[in-house]
Parts: sequence; structure tokens; C-alpha cells
Amino acid sequence: MARAHASFLIGIVLPLLGSLAVGSLPIGSLPIGSLAAQQIAAQPLPDGIAEAGPAAPVPDRAAGGMQISWEVRNRFRLFREERDFQIHAAAESNQSILAAEQAFEQQSDGRGWARNAVNRLCIDLGGHVSEPCTRDNVKESYLTPTEHPVTVRLTGAVPVGAVCAWSFDDGDSPRGTTQDCTEPIDFRARYGHATSATVDVTSGGDATQRLTAQIKVRDILIAGLGDSIASGEGNPDRAVPLSDEGFCFRSYFGGAGREFYRPSRAGYKGGRACGTSGSLQSWQQFGALWMNAACHRSLYSYQTRAALALAVRYPHIAVTYLPLACTGASIPEGILGSQRARECLTAKSSAKCQGTVNGQIAQLREALAAARHRQPERKLDLVLMTIGANDINFSGLVSDVVVDAATERALFKRGGLIGSLHGSRSSLERDLPQAFARLRAALTPLLDNDLSRVVFVSYANPALANGGTPCPGGKAGFDIHPSFNADPGRLAAVTEYVQNEFLPGLKALASCQSGVICRDPATDRMTFVDAHQSAFADHGFCARADSDPEFDRECFSAKGDSFVSSIVEAPHQPLACGRGASAFRAYLPRARWIRDANDSYFTAMTYPQAQSSLMQPSDIHDATWGLLSAVYGGAVHPTAEGHAAMADAAMPAIEAQLHLNAADAGDVTGEPLPPLTPPSPAPTPEAAPPPAIPQQ
Repeated sequence: MARAHASFLIGIVLPLLGSLAVGSLPIGSLPIGSLAAQQIAAQPLPDGIAEAGPAAPVPDRAAGGMQISWEVRNRFRLFREERDFQIHAAAESNQSILAAEQAFEQQSDGRGWARNAVNRLCIDLGGHVSEPCTRDNVKESYLTPTEHPVTVRLTGAVPVGAVCAWSFDDGDSPRGTTQDCTEPIDFRARYGHATSATVDVTSGGDATQRLTAQIKVRDILIAGLGDSIASGEGNPDRAVPLSDEGFCFRSYFGGAGREFYRPSRAGYKGGRACGTSGSLQSWQQFGALWMNAACHRSLYSYQTRAALALAVRYPHIAVTYLPLACTGASIPEGILGSQRARECLTAKSSAKCQGTVNGQIAQLREALAAARHRQPERKLDLVLMTIGANDINFSGLVSDVVVDAATERALFKRGGLIGSLHGSRSSLERDLPQAFARLRAALTPLLDNDLSRVVFVSYANPALANGGTPCPGGKAGFDIHPSFNADPGRLAAVTEYVQNEFLPGLKALASCQSGVICRDPATDRMTFVDAHQSAFADHGFCARADSDPEFDRECFSAKGDSFVSSIVEAPHQPLACGRGASAFRAYLPRARWIRDANDSYFTAMTYPQAQSSLMQPSDIHDATWGLLSAVYGGAVHPTAEGHAAMADAAMPAIEAQLHLNAADAGDVTGEPLPPLTPPSPAPTPEAAPPPAIPQQ
């Protein structure tokens, strides 16, 4: 028991928040629709979320109403396969990121769109960039591309049966082909070079029309930094598969009568009863899957969704995205220095798990140095960031609110794991400003002395509903562990502190406002985003609606009695509603955009084993595991819907900082040629077909 207590006191330093957190960078196909991608019409977003401005349509200035249209294929370069990009291009072309996410959730029956895409990325599950990365059967350098795949086509009022003589010149030798005008052309455009595209359109006896366009792909490098809100904690790319049977956990200082059962992991064949042996290595084989397990980094994070949406909305750019955010990160430990990993990659690799993650700034410097070694002109265009909650011990405040049982509360206090408003205020006033000064100093040289290119996306208050009313507290949503019960008085005090002190204080620090001293506000001021906060005022962890998933309404009790207490019945049926836990769907639309502790267990059920052997509990039924598994998968973190809403809010600031506008949709000119003349032995250069271009 002493060993379990030591693990408890040391191993949950950032418990109930799931730990706001960065990662280690050791450092069905759909048709392409270029016009749809260029002519995005964003639908209305929820209240408080600014509408993102899509690229304007290309003006039709070409001869005869025709124009050259082009787009970069698979332009979100994290995806190795174009099919993964195209489902987003199709879903987001006419609606917000949030609306697209909700559509994905319904289409996937709540299993989520990322569950297969996570295995098809240019960054592996250990956080290593693949250099080179094979994308759509072509090897590319991920950080320093030398070319981009482009599709060109003639659009508009194209005459039936017209023949197009195409020519492409990027400064080396012209390439060309002649073909039916309805057929698109695929080629690879050189990075950093403009390609002049010319097409002569011939149709019957009509005058030949010539159109020209400049094709130049802008590759944008974006890094994502921050804590668990930035990493996507709470939203594994593939949720944990749940068993309908129960799994036993011990309670602290309790005998058989203090045991309790919760749903087990599907596929686990080890002992489920307390007192039976169970292998952690075997248990881990059936866990959730993350883009990066050490940092609980997810494709659902607002940072990934915003970078992806940028690629969807602007067909003439490519987005190279470097995700580095990590659950548990603070500015000193995580951003500027190393931090403890959340968990190891898989059971097979757990013996080799280092248990720590390098600092995000160090990883970013390493990546930029490697990129600039190959391409000296390569620069970091934008940083997405959320950080600060761990610096003011927000997880300690959550512990103070939620941990109610006397035994566990005494242990938390003894280990310094229950925070206080007084201590948090002190950190907000004294420690966080100093940390921000160090953060600015580290970021400035990476961004050419312009911190406006840091788009700082604020937190949302997680405990509001019904237009901003604080959640009432109680066991609802937190009865996954017997010791949890959100105290109404403490919850109200923390909610008010977050709304009136922490969030405004964070904005002042990032924006050099309200008396915050910055070396040079003109260059030190970050671009701050908080437009999503008013929308979250209706979607805190206590929000419920008749439209919530049927399982939630039937099985997650509003009274906090969701689970069978009898240790005779619970091993076979742990849920009081009588349904199997396997029916839970982590990715269905629901009123709450903040995951509660029940969601955390049912979605990720995390055993943070990336710690030294001395810190491990005695076995997987240990009381420590019972508590950690309830919160380390993302309790009090945004759902995939919440992240999508945050991404929608961030898009206008991202577009403004990158100076994206109608020009990024391309330009086209057209000029009519004289009517065709009878054939002659020496055809004019305009009539001669150019050399054939290889087809991709």
C-alpha cells in the first residue's frame, strides 16, 4: 500500500485536468473539385465565433468565358494519401469546421473520421517526421518540399469538342501536350518557382483562344505548440474499445467491500477481478490510439483542424504542419524544458519508453535548422499556441472541486495535489508574467522578431451552460470514481475565478495589455483569439440536451448513479442502465463540448505508464490506476466538437496573419488569337503543338 501511495502522490501531479499539455519530435477517394474549393461560402457559425473568410472566386476575365483553374493536390502535407484530404475538402467546402465535424460524427456512427487516417501520416506515432515521406507514391521531403503536385484544367464556357494545346514553362524547358479540353492535367510544380501555363483552345472554325496563367505554390510552415488543450487531449484518434463486462478497482484503505467495477477494455483476456494477476503490457495492447501517445496528441485538436481547414480553403497553397503540443506542458516544463510523457506508444515499446519528452522550443529549433540546412530561405510562417493553465495549477483547482471523499482528499492534500485559489492567483500575478517573458525571448528569433505571427488561442471556461450559468456541481458526469463529487460552492468559486481573473489575465499577457510590460509591444504582441468563449457558455461539461446520444441519456445518470454498486452483479453488468458499454460513441454530437470524467474513462481509459518502476502501482487493479484511468484521458477538456469550434474562431486571425486573399486563388488572363488560317508548310509557333508533357 505504501508503494501505491507513493505512486499516487508522485504520479498524479497533473491529474484531473488530464493535464493541460507537448510532444517529442526527435525530430473512399473523392473527385477533385477546384471550383468548389475556390468558391467556399462559409455558413453561419455559433454565436461568438467569427466567420472565417474563404478565398474569393477567380474573376472570369478569360476570353470566351473560359479560364485556367489550378489547385494543389493533397495540399495538407501531413496526410500521405489524398483520399484523407479529399473527405475534408468535400465536407468543409460550404460549411464551418464545426458543421463538418458534426457531419463526420454522424456519418461514422460516432467512431470518428481520424481512426484510420492516423496510420497514414508523414509523422509517425513516436512523433518523428518521416524524411522522406512517400505521399501518393512519390517520395518528398516533408519539411523542405522541392515540388508540389498540381492539377490544371480549363473551366468555364468550354466549347464542346474543343482541343487544348497546353504549354508549361518553369524557366527550364517548356513541356506540353495536346488533348481534349475537358481533361485535366497533373504535373509537379517546382517549389519557389513560377510556372507559366499557356493553353491554345481550338474549336471547329472558331478563332483560337489563348489563355495564360502563372502557377506558383506557396508552401506555409505552421507549428503547433502548447499544452493538452493544444494537443487535443480527450480525443484519441481511435477511442478505446470497451467491453460490456466489468473490471475491478480497489479503493484506498479499503477491503473487499470497497472494491468497485467499471467497464473493461474489449479484447483483454487477463484477470478482471481484484486479487487476480493482470499484465499491464497485455492491458496496453487494447488501449486508445493517439497520433502521439507520449503527448496525447490528436488529429482532432483545434491546431490540426485549423491547419487542415487552411489547406481546404485555399487551393493554391500547401500547408506543412508540425504538431508539437503536449499534454501536461507548462512554459518552464514542456515549452522551454523537457517534461514527463503521458504514456508509452504501445505495449511492445513500453520497455524502451524514455518517459520524458524534449522541450517544444528545442524540437522546433531542431526542425527549422534541418529545414534551413536544405533550403536556406525556408521560414516558420505561423505558430498556433495555447499555454498557461498548468502554470497556474488549474489541475489542482479541479482536484479541489471534484475530489470529495475524505480519504482521497486527505491524500491529495498531503501530496500537494489539491490547489487553492490563493496559490493560483499568486502564480497568475507573479510566475506567469515571468514565464511569458522567457517564452517571448525564445520565440522571437524563430519568428523574425514578429510575435504577431503567434496566434494564441485562449481557453474556454469549461463549467458554463445555459448562456453562461455556472454548472451546479454534483456527481453527474463524475460518478466514474466513487470519490468524485463536484462541490457546488468550490465549483462556483473556481468558475468565477477562471472567467473574471485567469482568462482576462492571460489575454493581457499575450496582448501586452492592462499594465503588462513588454519590451516592444509592436513586435511582442501576440495575436489573441477568444471569439469561441461565448459559444462555450452553452456547452460546458454539465450541458445536456434531448438531442444527446441515446446512450448518454440512458446510461449517464443526472443523479450520479450510473454504475452498479453490487460486486456480485457488477462484474457481469457494470452499468445501471443495463446496456453494454461498447454502445458508447465518443464522437457523436452532444450538448457538452467539454468532456467530463465519465467521458474520459469511456473514451481513453488511460494508464500513464511512462514512469519509473518505483512509481508504478502494484498491479492494474490498484487504487491509483482506478483514479488515474478516470481522468488522464481528458476530463475537463474540449470534445472534437469543441476543438472544431475553436478552430473556426482561430481561422480569421490565421488568414489575416498569413495575408491570404483572392490572389491566393490565382490569376488568369486570356487573349483571342486571329482566326485559323488554312494549313501551310510552315505553321506558326502558335499553331504548332508544344512538346508532350509526361502525365502523372
